[in-house]
Amino acid sequence: MTETAITTSPETPRAAAPRIDAATARARRRLALRACAWHLAPWLLPALLYLLWSVGCARGWIAPQILPAPQRVYETLVDLAQSGELARNTLVSLQRVLLGFFGGTLLGFVIGAALGLSRTLEAWVLPSFNAMVQIPVLGWLPFLLLLVGVGEPLKYLLIGHAALVPVTLSTMQGFRQTPAALDEVARVFAYTRWQRIVRLVLPAAIPTLATGVRLAFTKAWLALVVVELVASSEGLGYLIVYGRQLFQLDLVMASVVVVGVVGFVINRLLDALEKRLRRGTPSAFRG
Repeated sequence: MTETAITTSPETPRAAAPRIDAATARARRRLALRACAWHLAPWLLPALLYLLWSVGCARGWIAPQILPAPQRVYETLVDLAQSGELARNTLVSLQRVLLGFFGGTLLGFVIGAALGLSRTLEAWVLPSFNAMVQIPVLGWLPFLLLLVGVGEPLKYLLIGHAALVPVTLSTMQGFRQTPAALDEVARVFAYTRWQRIVRLVLPAAIPTLATGVRLAFTKAWLALVVVELVASSEGLGYLIVYGRQLFQLDLVMASVVVVGVVGFVINRLLDALEKRLRRGTPSAFRG
């Protein structure tokens, strides 16, 4: 009986091993399917809308003068790309939004840092700043038209204003969220005010700053399109207005598609940058 127990006991793990491997494989397949479904889920609604658009145009549910077929929009995009109009107007819009965005971001960082580091300055400036924030971008258009006219400075100022607000508020909030434990360490090591800002306050504010910059670009991109719709002779917004004036809805839709794609790509790049900054931030600075 002892020999039987000795010879049969090793067989049990060997018989159970295939069952364990099969269960692990099934679990991995389920995880892979869930991951695939998770990545495909955001594209489900656009695919359904595109399908509805195609079927509706093919069956005549919508007049082509109101909503052109996807094939017609694609052909217009190809024509714009081959003529160089698409690249020229896209580059003009990107130049405007980047210059305005960087200017507004830089000024917003300076103002937000000053408000975050000084309670006295916050008490004097923040109420007026919050009041000005409530005015939409287009609300400043008549006033700026009188000051700078309809040239490029008008567009830069309005785009910079759109980026200024979220960067200012996120910077002020970020500079106020330094962990209390790290403040105690700074006092123990007798950090100067500049050392505290560089070594503690700024690293702790990086995640919040990244979120603010991402939101600022979204606001700046929207402001760009609005400004080009109102006062511009080139750019993606101008193409939309030009197509509407000529009642070429395929040109309007093609320009809208380009605006959406460019904004989506840049937003994804900023999203990847934000995640990278968050991963690079030490856990002690995440509260």
